[in-house]
Amino acid sequence: KLVHGGVRYLQQGNVPLVMEALKERGLLLRNAPHLVHDLEFVVPNYLWWEAPFYGVGLKVYDMLAGKYGFGASQLLSREEVLRRIPTLEQNGLRGGVKYHDGQFDDCRLLINLAQTATSQGACLLNQARVLSLVRNGEDFISGLIARDEESGRELAIGARCVINATGPFCDAVRQMDEPNARPLISPSQGVHIVLPKEFLPGTTAIMVPHTRDGRVMFAIPWRGHALVGTTDTPISDIPLEPTPLEHEVDFILETAGGYLAKHPSRSDILSVFTGIRPLVKSGDAESTAALSRDHTIQISKSGLLTITVGKWTTYRRMAEECIDHAAILGCLPERQCVTRDLAIH
Repeated sequence: KLVHGGVRYLQQGNVPLVMEALKERGLLLRNAPHLVHDLEFVVPNYLWWEAPFYGVGLKVYDMLAGKYGFGASQLLSREEVLRRIPTLEQNGLRGGVKYHDGQFDDCRLLINLAQTATSQGACLLNQARVLSLVRNGEDFISGLIARDEESGRELAIGARCVINATGPFCDAVRQMDEPNARPLISPSQGVHIVLPKEFLPGTTAIMVPHTRDGRVMFAIPWRGHALVGTTDTPISDIPLEPTPLEHEVDFILETAGGYLAKHPSRSDILSVFTGIRPLVKSGDAESTAALSRDHTIQISKSGLLTITVGKWTTYRRMAEECIDHAAILGCLPERQCVTRDLAIH
């Protein structure tokens, strides 16, 4: 639901990722103004050092955004914070730091991107499962066999280049190409809970910059409700329908309870949803929260192009790089990317 540069990545020192995301955030606002809007965030301060520390950090965030900025960050008094978020825990509250990021409707963007692709000449197949990859006489991948899961009909699809952009399932496709391919993905599960609007009645979001699992946590207004998350839990299996773990829900409730005057309980939860992050394995990372969110492109000996990791905010840049590689693999003439200025349907 957020189209953002990633304050947490700035804390990790990943300045290039933040700069790229902030630029793409600005392009997405320009190209899809019907889906993206500015959202004001407040980082509440309860300790004396938090205002200068986060104030300086968010000024750097503003500076990195440059002309793509959504608004300037600002230190707020205790009264100004409570005027924006009256449901905050008041005991010990000193003030806060306000900054701006983007919010978007991810479901609508997905549908509108499919419509935009169609208008550009794409042929779309939905609910079609890949069964196998097809090779030509030179042992180069030249298409695939898929099954329409609604009709059961098998489809033979030829292609100059096959792109494996299947998120957490990309290793299964890679192993269709190379059965002994070393797994690329270290999957992580993220959970969000939906609470009634009374927990966050205004139009300002809360950002908790540090939780005990090393992540940031957000509470944002969403369609007349309050959306709170997220977790970062390593998992071994990758189900089609992921479900939240009990301790993840408890963790979100506990963290939210530390910042809200009325502590949310399980009986307040209206809905829970879970997603899986396709993070790339790292030998020295102690947790999935520490793994990079930079996208990765890998090309096999037979020409299968895999792209994974990344995030919604940088999807356009990821696609541009991916298509540049695919065009070379497919021996297509070089052409200028048009999506920087392509209005979304």
